[in-house]
This record gives sequence, C-alpha cells and structure tokens, in this order.
Amino acid sequence: MSDAGQVRDGSESRPILPARALVVALTVAGLAYALMFFQGLQGIVAPVFLALNFYIVVYPLQRHLVRLRVPRVIGACVSVLLVLCLIFGFFGLTAWSITELVITIPNYGDELNAMYQSTLAFLSDLGLTSSVLEEQFRQFNVRSVIEAAYPVLTNVSLVAGVLTTVVMAVFFIAMDSLRVDSRFRMLFDVKPELTTSLLDFAGGVRRYWVVATIFGLIVAVLDVVALAIIGVPLVWVWGVLAFLTNYIPNIGFFIGLVPPALLALVDGGWQAALWVVIAYSVLNFVIQAIIQPKFTGESVGVTPLVSFLSLLFWVWVLGWLGALLALPATLLLKALLVDVDPKARWVNILLASDPRTADPRTSTGDPAPPTASAGEDAVTEGAVTGASGTAPGASGAASGASGTAPASSP
Repeated sequence: MSDAGQVRDGSESRPILPARALVVALTVAGLAYALMFFQGLQGIVAPVFLALNFYIVVYPLQRHLVRLRVPRVIGACVSVLLVLCLIFGFFGLTAWSITELVITIPNYGDELNAMYQSTLAFLSDLGLTSSVLEEQFRQFNVRSVIEAAYPVLTNVSLVAGVLTTVVMAVFFIAMDSLRVDSRFRMLFDVKPELTTSLLDFAGGVRRYWVVATIFGLIVAVLDVVALAIIGVPLVWVWGVLAFLTNYIPNIGFFIGLVPPALLALVDGGWQAALWVVIAYSVLNFVIQAIIQPKFTGESVGVTPLVSFLSLLFWVWVLGWLGALLALPATLLLKALLVDVDPKARWVNILLASDPRTADPRTSTGDPAPPTASAGEDAVTEGAVTGASGTAPGASGAASGASGTAPASSP
C-alpha cells in the first residue's frame, strides 16, 4: 500500500505535487494579472471602489429604515442623498483648501526665495562651493514652481471625471442594494465562508471610515486651535488638510505637517515652525497612536509595515485615490484570499497588529446553514458581527451556535 500523497511506481515512490500548491500558484498568477488589469483601469476601478466604501458606511441607515416599514426604494434614495452629501463635502473641502493655497502661497514668493538663498549659504558653509550649488539649482525659482504646479492642482477635468464616475457608481450600487439581503442569504447557502468573510470586510471598512472620520475631525480642530495660538496663517486650510490626510496611513501625518510648518517658518521664523512641529507631533501621537486604536479595534488592525506597504502598493495600482483606499482595499483582498479559507487564516497572524486575536485556533467551527426563520433578525445579527471586528471565522461559528446565518449585506 502506498503512503498518503505518494504513488508506488515499481520499487520507487515519488511524491505527487499537492493540488493545493497548484491552486496557490494559479491564484497568485491570476491575482497578478488582475492587479495589472486594475492598474490600467484605475480611473474607473478606484472611483467605483470609493463609492462602494461610502455606501457600505451608510447602508445600516437604509436597513434600519426598511425595518421601520419604509419602502426599500425610499430607503435607497435616502442613502444615495447621504452618500452624495459625503462625496461633495469631501471633494468640496479639498477644492476649497487647494484654491486658498493657490491664491495665498504666491504672496510669499519673496520670502521663499530668501529662504532658498539662506539655504544655499548654509550649504556653502558646509563645504559645498557656491558654483556647484548654482549649477545644480540655477533653474530653481519659487514662482516658476508654483506656476508649474497650478495646472496640476486645478485640473478640473480630472476631478470632474472622478466625481462623475463616483456619482454614477453610487446610483447603480443603490439599485443593487434593494435585493442585496436576499442575495447574501442565497450566497450563504452555497458559500458560507465567503459570505462570512465579506460581512467581516463590510464591518471592518465601516468601522474604519467612521472612526477615522471622527478622530480626524478631533485632530483637525485641535490643530486649528494650536496653529491659531502660534499665529500661523491659513489655519482653516491646514485644519482641512489635517482632516483629509488622516485617512492616509503612516505618511498622512507628515503630509499634513510639512506645509503649515514651512509657512510658519516663512511667516514667523524657526521658533514658530518648531512649535508647529511640537504641537502636531504631540496631538497626533496621543490621539492617533494611543486613543484611536482602542476604538478602531482589530477589525482593521494591521501591523505598521503592512499598512505602509499597502499604501505604496495601492497607490501604484489605483493611483492617487489608492492613498485613501489603501486599508479598505487591503481588507477586501484579505477577505477574498485569507479569511475565506480556514486553512489560510494563519496568514492573519503575520498581518494583525495583535496576533493573539488572529490565531486560527480560536475558531470554533464552520458557519451553520441559515434557518427558515432567520429573516431580518439574521440581517441585523450579521451586520453586528461584521462591525464588531471579530476574528475571521468566529462570526460564522457564533451564527452556527445561534441557529441563524449572517445573512447581512455590506
């Protein structure tokens, strides 16, 4: 009798290539091809995924209205209006802050040129000859840089294209949301693990956006107060910038810090710039590094390295919107490739910020099939399970114990 995983050929036995290895190889190859395809269509994929994220955030309101006997169409219309308010508010704040910068920064052209000359003198004192510096920077002019950046910052056609795609995607997602609950119940019958992982993804994304928005507003208000005390111009512009960059993992803090610090250096000297750096560092460290993770939970908890690599990767795949969608896109990829397969959940130990919450041995079983009486209670239970940030697989086990299926939708 041959051993498991081997075939006896005469007196010799040779191992058979595990079918799982072949599946993994084909999956990786297909994923690489799909990502290259998405990169070519980033102008469509990124806005549509952004619209999906916004709709996932507001969908609990639509489900609550349906439970209150409000017609599904009316609930979907309310969700669409709310999403459109979020979208236009987001892009409106961005456009306003950029406009204020474009109008104000040229007024400091002389000061910036003087700072540039002072930097050249400082470098000369370090041993770099003025001839070498002038050769390297002779083409530099602050006003020319501002003039070159103006068309990029005010590219109306680019913003209009993204905004149009997002708005159209919202309407189509709203149309599909009318029957998404029943679709998820049917999907659970054939793919329970996939259904559970998608619900966990929806809950994690919803928690991420809500918590990031709340704490982004808190940080922005505190930054505005600190900048006003220091006396930095354009405090509201920097507050908006701090709020928007809160969605960018890892480097968002530095993107929000450098412009106000430079303006403080030009307008008030190095002391003002130093106070800006200190205020931003203290506020962002206390709120984003200590307080915010306690509310975000492990549903979006990944290691700093994974977060940083996700940022670089999704910016390459999805363009500039990838900076905002890095963590949600990573959660989706993890849900489709890791959480859906019980044998692959060990990968979460390497990805999670707290590996104890990602131990696959904590899973107690597979999700149980839905019961006939699940109905709307199953919808609510699935949503709560997804938003609670439980370890992948645990929500399905809990559903199995209660006799209901996590038949909610994102």
